[in-house]
Amino acid sequence: MSKPFLMDYRSAALAIGAELFPERAEGGFFSVAIDSRKVNKGSLFIALQGLSSDGHRFLDEAFDAGAAGALVSRKGLEEAGHDPQTLGIQAAEKGVILLIVDDTLKGLQNLAAAYLELFPRLLRIGITGSSGKTTTKEITASVIGKEKNVIMNSGNLNSETGLPLSTFNVRTHHDVGVFEAGMNRKGEIKELAAVLKPEIALVTNIGPAHIGILGSMENIANEKKQIFSQFTGTETALIPEDDPFRDYLAQGVNGKVLFYGQNTFEASGKLNSILDRGLAGTEINWEGIPVSFGLPGKHNVKNALAAAALANEAGISAASIRNGLAGVKGLFGRSEVLQGKTTVIRDCYNSNPDSAAEALAFCDSINWPGRRIYIVGSMLELGEHEEAEHRKIGQILGESKADLIFLYGKEMENAAEELKEYRRKYFHTGSMEQLSKELENEIQSGDLVLLKGSRGCALEQLTSIVFLEGPDVS
Repeated sequence: MSKPFLMDYRSAALAIGAELFPERAEGGFFSVAIDSRKVNKGSLFIALQGLSSDGHRFLDEAFDAGAAGALVSRKGLEEAGHDPQTLGIQAAEKGVILLIVDDTLKGLQNLAAAYLELFPRLLRIGITGSSGKTTTKEITASVIGKEKNVIMNSGNLNSETGLPLSTFNVRTHHDVGVFEAGMNRKGEIKELAAVLKPEIALVTNIGPAHIGILGSMENIANEKKQIFSQFTGTETALIPEDDPFRDYLAQGVNGKVLFYGQNTFEASGKLNSILDRGLAGTEINWEGIPVSFGLPGKHNVKNALAAAALANEAGISAASIRNGLAGVKGLFGRSEVLQGKTTVIRDCYNSNPDSAAEALAFCDSINWPGRRIYIVGSMLELGEHEEAEHRKIGQILGESKADLIFLYGKEMENAAEELKEYRRKYFHTGSMEQLSKELENEIQSGDLVLLKGSRGCALEQLTSIVFLEGPDVS
């Protein structure tokens, strides 16, 4: 029995308004790729045009790797030195298909939207916000997965290309799709909402992440609000109860609006109490039954409540919500706790002013008998707010319980300037080699070490230096 196509070429061309070469092409594709090195036999290769690379220059490589077709643009073909008509004839001779559109990124997004329409029973959930998106998505999948078959975008494939590509993993046996939507430019969330058309959509929070791109908190709130832009009246918006922009986010939503959080039970059920257990996580007493939730910190409790609200709206029972929360494991670089001779909190997958402040507050809150060593890297994409936000982190560090402070990255010069006022012991460098050498001389058994920085800092490289395996002998 032959493997079924994801979509046949004629249907795909019709759905996205593409010219099809040859015009009476038969067959379809089994997978979608935007990198010629990841093409499999029967793939549809989508030739995207980026700042440093153009997929139209790798068509031969894609076809040699087994691509059965390619989504291309006329402009892209011409800029890569191809004549569209000639290439179409050559493609027909090779037995491959061309779909020609004006814009291949838009073509990818439209194709993903058309593909999702093939699964009318799939409950589509969208998650966005300034921080906590990926963790909330993972918790949500854990909870809903107790009763239903769940598909989600893996890792943080939440971009203008990542989310559309992730949709092609949906299959008929999936009941619920949980997708996070991120942004790196204005208008991106609206585009992703048009792909997903979520039936339930949640905003985790509004914070200064990406303020350098959008310019103001108001603009960030407006961008995140676009996750509700495809609502037709029957959908549900979930909004955090304590966010300063909660009323703005709720205003004008064409659907049901519910608030979620520690004090608002309409979305997620009754929360009786929360007991902070430090590095062991949190005990959440839900409707009289305690749940041991393994991710530490108040910010992760917020993520858990967001996931519970989504699961509750998706019809998941209270028992399964509790079991799902209890089964959540740490994600790489997101509030990870590594325990040995030293205890390392590896929270360096991403950083912004809110998440950095939360990480420092959490480390200060731990009852710790030894030294606290905070290694903090630059926060990126803050634009004109870069100096002010890094100075704020310097002030927080100055008032923190840290015994030693290490700052990494050019932007952290501003935090260092603030630390001078507090007369704190710190080391600042833009060299990973220098930072590594300093840490090798300082780290000792019994230390609590925080690694916090933006993805571009790659502070996880320091793990082998700061994490001393084995039992604590201090």
